[in-house]
Amino acid sequence: MDLSHLDAEGRATMVDVSAKPRVRRTARAAGSILMQPDTVRLIRGKLLEKGDALAVARVAGIAAAKRTADLVPLCHNIRIDQVGVDFRLGEDRVDIEAFAVCTESTGIEMEALTAVSVAALTLYDMCKAVDKGMRITDIRLLEKTKAAAP
Repeated sequence: MDLSHLDAEGRATMVDVSAKPRVRRTARAAGSILMQPDTVRLIRGKLLEKGDALAVARVAGIAAAKRTADLVPLCHNIRIDQVGVDFRLGEDRVDIEAFAVCTESTGIEMEALTAVSVAALTLYDMCKAVDKGMRITDIRLLEKTKAAAP
């Protein structure tokens, strides 16, 4: 199996995408943060001392997606056309989903994954004073698409 981020000598390298056409690309990623039911109730009621955890986590996820190339060393710096972060509250969890779109010569899955990861970390930070047992889990790519640019 060839790894695209290694050169012939096995050194880390950024992939050359200059010959690839710019096309519309999308990605959806998801993850969860498991917590006590009381913590979910505090989030739902916007009763945490630090404020509206979902609003802050949404903005954090969007901002992080825009900084992916700064955070992941071999990622290309791409122009993001759209990124969104949504949440679904369960009894003992918050499920997170991010969607991202670009028209570029390389994909946008790392930006969607970064959005989910940082949104989860932000929820953790906002809730850590009331819940010491939270677990961030199951961060994964759900889907990526590529279509000819209009």
